[in-house]
Amino acid sequence: MKKALVIIIFQFLFTAAYSQDKPAYVLYNAKGEKVSHKQMIETLNNTDIILFGEFHNNPISHWLQLETTEDLKESNELILGAEMFEADNQAELDSFLAGKIDDKALDTLARLWPNYKTDYAPLVNLAKDNHIKFVATNIPRRYARLVHKGGFESLDTLAQDEKMWIAPLPIEYDSELPGYKKMLGMMHGRMGNNLPKAQAIKDATMAYFILKNYRKGSLFIHYNGAYHSDNYEGILHYLKKKMPDLKYATITTVSQKDVSKLSEENINKADFIICVVANMTGTY
Repeated sequence: MKKALVIIIFQFLFTAAYSQDKPAYVLYNAKGEKVSHKQMIETLNNTDIILFGEFHNNPISHWLQLETTEDLKESNELILGAEMFEADNQAELDSFLAGKIDDKALDTLARLWPNYKTDYAPLVNLAKDNHIKFVATNIPRRYARLVHKGGFESLDTLAQDEKMWIAPLPIEYDSELPGYKKMLGMMHGRMGNNLPKAQAIKDATMAYFILKNYRKGSLFIHYNGAYHSDNYEGILHYLKKKMPDLKYATITTVSQKDVSKLSEENINKADFIICVVANMTGTY
């Protein structure tokens, strides 16, 4: 009798504790089915290039980037790359990875994002500690601004040595891609047709530097804002145009008030979807 009572009390306490659970996130596959981190890693181990879409200020995104990279390192020869580093800062990034300059010098010499220390330094330090190549993939922002103001033709004014930091011109641009059309619609024509073109030059350039640095038999993990790879568009569109036979995987981050079920609008947004509770605190 006493043993049965103890079991009943334990079950009550367990049920009460579970009912008060506050999960920070839930991981889903493209179909909206819950999956474990282990299941995701098993799938990612069999790919060539991963696009890890983040919310730039989301701590869950950044933590899972680090954890996922650590786990994939165990079975793969990694190459890392990120939107957060502009291509013309590759030399400074390489100098830091080689131990020739310290983090203070990197901060001085490279155009680091304001949240670098909290959100991206752990990934760069992981690369440094494990002698992993880290690629600066993004177009220098000054050139993206040129496209924003004057379209792709504004890049024709650049000197030849400046064009080395951009995907080869002319850029193949599909204005009918849903992501670009949606971006244009959100602006209601207030900024002309150049905003999605500025997005496209970033996507094309990141894809170019990913493929330029990818090596057969390695696993390339690229960190980027979710919008650059959501719905299998953006960077992935340009990757597949150049090398359609590689195995690609995408991860995205979404935000919901209730994470117990993936919303219809978030299904098929990526191969793996990190559904984060909407009131999650931000890193900035």
